[in-house]
Amino acid sequence: MQNGVAIIRKYSLMILLLFVTTAVFSQTEIGVQFYTFRNQFAKDVPGTLEMISKMGIKEVEGGGTFGLPEADYKELLKKNNLTMVSVGADFNDLAKDPQKAVDEAKKYGAKYVVCFWIPHNGNEFTFDDAKNAVTVFNNAGKVLAASGLKFCYHAHGFEFRPYENGTLFDYMAKELNPAWANFEMDVFWVKHPGQEPVELLKKYPNRFLLMHLKDRKPGTPGNQNGQADDETNVVLGTGDVGIAAIMKIAKKAGVQHYFIEDESPRSVEQVPQSLVFLKSLK
Repeated sequence: MQNGVAIIRKYSLMILLLFVTTAVFSQTEIGVQFYTFRNQFAKDVPGTLEMISKMGIKEVEGGGTFGLPEADYKELLKKNNLTMVSVGADFNDLAKDPQKAVDEAKKYGAKYVVCFWIPHNGNEFTFDDAKNAVTVFNNAGKVLAASGLKFCYHAHGFEFRPYENGTLFDYMAKELNPAWANFEMDVFWVKHPGQEPVELLKKYPNRFLLMHLKDRKPGTPGNQNGQADDETNVVLGTGDVGIAAIMKIAKKAGVQHYFIEDESPRSVEQVPQSLVFLKSLK
Protein backbone atom coordinates (compact mmCIF):
# COMPACT_ATOMS: atom_id res chain seq x y z
CA MET A 1 0.00 0.00 0.00
CA GLN A 2 2.85 2.39 0.76
CA ASN A 3 4.05 2.40 -2.84
CA GLY A 4 0.57 3.26 -4.07
CA VAL A 5 0.19 6.07 -1.55
CA ALA A 6 3.56 7.51 -2.52
CA ILE A 7 2.51 7.60 -6.16
CA ILE A 8 -0.76 9.30 -5.28
CA ARG A 9 1.02 12.02 -3.28
CA LYS A 10 3.58 12.59 -6.02
CA TYR A 11 0.92 13.38 -8.57
CA SER A 12 -1.70 14.92 -6.28
CA LEU A 13 -1.49 18.34 -7.95
CA MET A 14 -2.18 16.82 -11.35
CA ILE A 15 -5.08 14.82 -9.98
CA LEU A 16 -6.51 17.95 -8.33
CA LEU A 17 -6.35 19.68 -11.71
CA LEU A 18 -8.25 16.74 -13.15
CA PHE A 19 -11.06 17.14 -10.62
CA VAL A 20 -11.36 20.85 -11.35
CA THR A 21 -11.48 20.22 -15.09
CA THR A 22 -13.97 17.42 -14.71
CA ALA A 23 -16.36 19.74 -12.90
CA VAL A 24 -16.31 22.18 -15.80
CA PHE A 25 -16.21 20.07 -18.94
CA SER A 26 -17.79 16.98 -20.46
CA GLN A 27 -18.90 14.20 -18.13
CA THR A 28 -18.17 11.34 -20.54
CA GLU A 29 -17.04 8.41 -18.39
CA ILE A 30 -13.44 7.48 -19.13
CA GLY A 31 -12.07 4.19 -17.85
CA VAL A 32 -8.69 2.52 -17.96
CA GLN A 33 -7.30 -0.77 -19.25
CA PHE A 34 -5.41 -2.41 -16.38
CA TYR A 35 -2.47 -3.20 -18.69
CA THR A 36 -1.70 0.52 -18.44
CA PHE A 37 -0.47 -0.01 -14.88
CA ARG A 38 0.98 -3.50 -15.26
CA ASN A 39 4.28 -2.47 -13.67
CA GLN A 40 2.51 -0.95 -10.66
CA PHE A 41 0.19 -3.95 -10.22
CA ALA A 42 3.24 -6.23 -10.14
CA LYS A 43 4.47 -4.44 -7.01
CA ASP A 44 1.34 -3.30 -5.18
CA VAL A 45 -2.18 -4.35 -6.17
CA PRO A 46 -4.12 -2.54 -3.40
CA GLY A 47 -2.10 0.66 -3.85
CA THR A 48 -2.53 0.62 -7.62
CA LEU A 49 -6.29 0.18 -7.40
CA GLU A 50 -6.39 3.06 -4.90
CA MET A 51 -4.31 5.20 -7.27
CA ILE A 52 -6.70 4.51 -10.15
CA SER A 53 -9.67 5.45 -7.99
CA LYS A 54 -7.96 8.65 -6.84
CA MET A 55 -7.55 9.63 -10.49
CA GLY A 56 -11.33 9.79 -10.70
CA ILE A 57 -11.62 6.62 -12.77
CA LYS A 58 -14.64 4.42 -12.15
CA GLU A 59 -14.72 1.98 -15.07
CA VAL A 60 -12.01 -0.57 -15.81
CA GLU A 61 -11.17 -3.34 -18.22
CA GLY A 62 -9.23 -6.27 -16.88
CA GLY A 63 -9.40 -9.94 -16.03
CA GLY A 64 -7.54 -12.10 -13.52
CA THR A 65 -6.76 -11.12 -9.94
CA PHE A 66 -3.01 -10.31 -10.05
CA GLY A 67 -2.40 -13.29 -7.78
CA LEU A 68 -4.85 -12.27 -5.06
CA PRO A 69 -7.65 -14.51 -3.78
CA GLU A 70 -10.76 -13.78 -5.81
CA ALA A 71 -12.79 -12.61 -2.80
CA ASP A 72 -10.05 -10.20 -1.68
CA TYR A 73 -9.63 -8.81 -5.18
CA LYS A 74 -13.36 -8.22 -5.64
CA GLU A 75 -13.49 -6.50 -2.25
CA LEU A 76 -10.68 -4.14 -3.33
CA LEU A 77 -12.55 -3.28 -6.52
CA LYS A 78 -15.65 -2.51 -4.47
CA LYS A 79 -13.70 -0.50 -1.90
CA ASN A 80 -12.26 1.68 -4.66
CA ASN A 81 -15.59 2.08 -6.49
CA LEU A 82 -14.23 0.40 -9.63
CA THR A 83 -16.67 -1.28 -12.02
CA MET A 84 -15.30 -4.05 -14.23
CA VAL A 85 -16.96 -3.30 -17.56
CA SER A 86 -15.11 -5.88 -19.65
CA VAL A 87 -12.74 -8.80 -19.25
CA GLY A 88 -10.27 -10.38 -21.63
CA ALA A 89 -10.56 -13.87 -23.07
CA ASP A 90 -7.90 -16.04 -24.71
CA PHE A 91 -8.57 -17.02 -28.33
CA ASN A 92 -7.96 -20.71 -27.70
CA ASP A 93 -10.30 -20.71 -24.72
CA LEU A 94 -12.99 -19.11 -26.85
CA ALA A 95 -12.47 -21.80 -29.47
CA LYS A 96 -12.53 -24.73 -27.04
CA ASP A 97 -14.65 -23.61 -24.10
CA PRO A 98 -16.43 -20.23 -24.44
CA GLN A 99 -18.29 -20.94 -21.19
CA LYS A 100 -14.99 -20.16 -19.43
CA ALA A 101 -15.29 -16.57 -20.66
CA VAL A 102 -18.90 -16.42 -19.51
CA ASP A 103 -17.91 -17.53 -16.03
CA GLU A 104 -15.05 -15.02 -15.82
CA ALA A 105 -17.27 -12.12 -16.84
CA LYS A 106 -20.02 -13.15 -14.45
CA LYS A 107 -17.56 -13.18 -11.52
CA TYR A 108 -17.16 -9.43 -11.81
CA GLY A 109 -20.51 -8.40 -13.25
CA ALA A 110 -18.82 -7.46 -16.54
CA LYS A 111 -21.04 -7.02 -19.58
CA TYR A 112 -18.35 -7.39 -22.25
CA VAL A 113 -15.76 -10.01 -23.16
CA VAL A 114 -12.85 -8.99 -25.38
CA CYS A 115 -10.33 -11.06 -27.33
CA PHE A 116 -7.10 -9.11 -27.85
CA TRP A 117 -5.18 -11.33 -30.25
CA ILE A 118 -5.65 -13.89 -33.02
CA PRO A 119 -2.80 -16.44 -33.04
CA HIS A 120 -0.85 -16.52 -36.30
CA ASN A 121 2.55 -17.47 -37.61
CA GLY A 122 5.09 -14.73 -36.91
CA ASN A 123 4.18 -11.63 -38.93
CA GLU A 124 2.09 -13.61 -41.39
CA PHE A 125 -1.64 -13.05 -40.89
CA THR A 126 -3.50 -14.79 -43.70
CA PHE A 127 -7.03 -15.12 -45.01
CA ASP A 128 -7.22 -18.56 -43.40
CA ASP A 129 -6.35 -17.00 -40.03
CA ALA A 130 -9.12 -14.44 -40.48
CA LYS A 131 -11.60 -17.07 -41.65
CA ASN A 132 -10.87 -19.29 -38.66
CA ALA A 133 -11.24 -16.32 -36.31
CA VAL A 134 -14.65 -15.51 -37.79
CA THR A 135 -15.83 -19.04 -37.04
CA VAL A 136 -14.46 -18.94 -33.48
CA PHE A 137 -15.85 -15.48 -32.73
CA ASN A 138 -19.32 -16.17 -34.13
CA ASN A 139 -19.58 -19.43 -32.20
CA ALA A 140 -18.26 -17.99 -28.94
CA GLY A 141 -20.23 -14.79 -29.36
CA LYS A 142 -23.44 -16.77 -29.68
CA VAL A 143 -22.71 -18.54 -26.39
CA LEU A 144 -21.88 -15.24 -24.69
CA ALA A 145 -25.00 -13.54 -26.06
CA ALA A 146 -27.15 -16.34 -24.65
CA SER A 147 -25.81 -15.35 -21.21
CA GLY A 148 -26.49 -11.66 -21.73
CA LEU A 149 -22.88 -10.77 -22.59
CA LYS A 150 -21.42 -8.93 -25.57
CA PHE A 151 -18.29 -10.08 -27.38
CA CYS A 152 -15.78 -7.76 -29.03
CA TYR A 153 -12.55 -8.35 -30.92
CA HIS A 154 -9.67 -5.89 -30.47
CA ALA A 155 -7.66 -5.56 -33.69
CA HIS A 156 -3.91 -4.90 -33.54
CA GLY A 157 -3.15 -3.80 -37.08
CA PHE A 158 -2.27 -7.02 -38.91
CA GLU A 159 -5.96 -7.36 -39.83
CA PHE A 160 -5.71 -4.35 -42.15
CA ARG A 161 -3.66 -6.13 -44.79
CA PRO A 162 -5.14 -6.00 -48.31
CA TYR A 163 -7.83 -8.49 -49.25
CA GLU A 164 -9.91 -8.31 -52.43
CA ASN A 165 -11.16 -4.70 -52.70
CA GLY A 166 -10.53 -3.91 -49.04
CA THR A 167 -8.76 -5.48 -46.09
CA LEU A 168 -8.95 -8.64 -44.03
CA PHE A 169 -10.63 -6.51 -41.38
CA ASP A 170 -13.37 -5.65 -43.88
CA TYR A 171 -13.84 -9.36 -44.51
CA MET A 172 -14.13 -10.02 -40.78
CA ALA A 173 -16.58 -7.15 -40.24
CA LYS A 174 -18.77 -8.51 -43.04
CA GLU A 175 -18.71 -12.11 -41.83
CA LEU A 176 -19.07 -11.54 -38.08
CA ASN A 177 -22.72 -11.55 -37.04
CA PRO A 178 -23.32 -8.22 -35.21
CA ALA A 179 -25.81 -9.99 -32.94
CA TRP A 180 -22.91 -12.07 -31.61
CA ALA A 181 -19.58 -10.39 -32.36
CA ASN A 182 -18.42 -6.80 -32.73
CA PHE A 183 -15.25 -4.82 -32.06
CA GLU A 184 -13.22 -2.81 -29.62
CA MET A 185 -11.33 -0.10 -31.49
CA ASP A 186 -7.84 0.68 -30.28
CA VAL A 187 -7.30 3.97 -32.08
CA PHE A 188 -3.49 3.58 -32.03
CA TRP A 189 -3.71 0.16 -33.67
CA VAL A 190 -5.97 1.56 -36.36
CA LYS A 191 -3.68 4.50 -37.12
CA HIS A 192 -0.43 2.51 -36.94
CA PRO A 193 -1.21 0.19 -39.90
CA GLY A 194 -2.28 3.14 -42.05
CA GLN A 195 -6.02 3.47 -41.38
CA GLU A 196 -8.00 6.45 -40.06
CA PRO A 197 -10.08 5.82 -36.91
CA VAL A 198 -12.72 8.43 -37.78
CA GLU A 199 -13.27 6.95 -41.23
CA LEU A 200 -13.50 3.42 -39.83
CA LEU A 201 -16.08 4.53 -37.24
CA LYS A 202 -18.12 6.07 -40.05
CA LYS A 203 -17.75 2.99 -42.24
CA TYR A 204 -18.91 0.61 -39.51
CA PRO A 205 -21.39 2.42 -37.26
CA ASN A 206 -22.51 0.53 -34.17
CA ARG A 207 -19.84 -2.14 -34.65
CA PHE A 208 -17.25 -0.61 -32.31
CA LEU A 209 -18.87 -0.94 -28.88
CA LEU A 210 -15.68 -0.33 -26.88
CA MET A 211 -12.67 1.91 -27.46
CA HIS A 212 -9.05 2.04 -26.31
CA LEU A 213 -7.74 5.59 -26.24
CA LYS A 214 -4.05 5.77 -27.03
CA ASP A 215 -1.95 8.37 -28.84
CA ARG A 216 1.20 7.98 -30.95
CA LYS A 217 4.36 10.07 -30.99
CA PRO A 218 4.44 12.08 -34.24
CA GLY A 219 6.88 10.69 -36.77
CA THR A 220 6.53 7.09 -35.62
CA PRO A 221 6.76 4.76 -38.64
CA GLY A 222 3.75 2.48 -38.91
CA ASN A 223 3.47 -1.19 -39.83
CA GLN A 224 0.90 -3.95 -40.22
CA ASN A 225 2.58 -6.37 -37.83
CA GLY A 226 0.88 -5.36 -34.58
CA GLN A 227 4.17 -4.12 -33.15
CA ALA A 228 5.31 -0.76 -31.77
CA ASP A 229 7.77 0.50 -29.17
CA ASP A 230 6.03 1.29 -25.87
CA GLU A 231 7.90 4.61 -25.89
CA THR A 232 5.74 5.75 -28.80
CA ASN A 233 2.69 6.03 -26.48
CA VAL A 234 2.25 9.70 -25.56
CA VAL A 235 -0.24 11.84 -23.64
CA LEU A 236 -3.60 11.93 -25.39
CA GLY A 237 -3.89 14.97 -27.62
CA THR A 238 -0.14 15.34 -28.13
CA GLY A 239 0.22 12.65 -30.80
CA ASP A 240 -0.87 12.09 -34.40
CA VAL A 241 -3.85 9.76 -33.90
CA GLY A 242 -6.42 12.59 -33.83
CA ILE A 243 -8.07 11.94 -30.47
CA ALA A 244 -10.20 15.11 -30.47
CA ALA A 245 -11.75 14.30 -33.86
CA ILE A 246 -12.35 10.70 -32.79
CA MET A 247 -14.12 11.72 -29.59
CA LYS A 248 -16.39 14.05 -31.53
CA ILE A 249 -18.04 11.20 -33.40
CA ALA A 250 -17.36 8.14 -31.26
CA LYS A 251 -20.58 8.25 -29.27
CA LYS A 252 -22.69 8.85 -32.38
CA ALA A 253 -20.91 5.91 -34.00
CA GLY A 254 -22.05 3.63 -31.17
CA VAL A 255 -19.09 3.49 -28.77
CA GLN A 256 -20.41 2.60 -25.32
CA HIS A 257 -17.29 2.62 -23.12
CA TYR A 258 -13.83 4.20 -23.34
CA PHE A 259 -10.60 2.99 -21.75
CA ILE A 260 -7.26 4.74 -21.73
CA GLU A 261 -4.52 2.24 -22.49
CA ASP A 262 -1.12 3.84 -22.11
CA GLU A 263 1.62 1.25 -22.65
CA SER A 264 4.51 3.63 -21.98
CA PRO A 265 6.70 3.39 -18.87
CA ARG A 266 5.40 6.88 -18.02
CA SER A 267 1.75 5.85 -17.68
CA VAL A 268 1.43 7.04 -14.06
CA GLU A 269 2.45 10.55 -15.12
CA GLN A 270 0.68 10.51 -18.48
CA VAL A 271 -2.77 9.16 -17.61
CA PRO A 272 -3.81 12.14 -15.42
CA GLN A 273 -2.68 14.49 -18.20
CA SER A 274 -4.67 12.45 -20.73
CA LEU A 275 -7.75 12.63 -18.52
CA VAL A 276 -7.42 16.39 -18.27
CA PHE A 277 -7.23 16.61 -22.07
CA LEU A 278 -10.29 14.40 -22.58
CA LYS A 279 -12.36 16.32 -20.06
CA SER A 280 -11.43 19.59 -21.80
CA LEU A 281 -13.02 18.49 -25.07
CA LYS A 282 -16.34 20.08 -25.95
